[in-house]
Amino acid sequence: MAVTSPFGSRSRTRLLIALELLGQTYPRELARLLGSSLSAAQKGLESLERDGLVAGRLVGRTRVVQLNPAFFAMKEVRALLVRLVEADRELESRIAALRRRPRKSGKRL
Repeated sequence: MAVTSPFGSRSRTRLLIALELLGQTYPRELARLLGSSLSAAQKGLESLERDGLVAGRLVGRTRVVQLNPAFFAMKEVRALLVRLVEADRELESRIAALRRRPRKSGKRL
């Protein structure tokens, strides 16, 4: 079943679903997961941030994004996103396959 677009476009909706599943992440990882370009992911995130659904911050030189916990209807948005995950099992399985463990400190390449 294809994911509908309750948040304006299919790409914005998939960005929000991915953020719900990941917690916090960065734009390049979202682009890779969704099979889109980095600039498309960044533009979608900027749009969602303007709407108040996404919050971003800098960690060093990396921009980390997450769903905005201060959004007035975040409880309802999260409930909707959980339901939308059921319609996008492929994205859920791609996220589950991610290696989310940090590298060992002092490890040399």
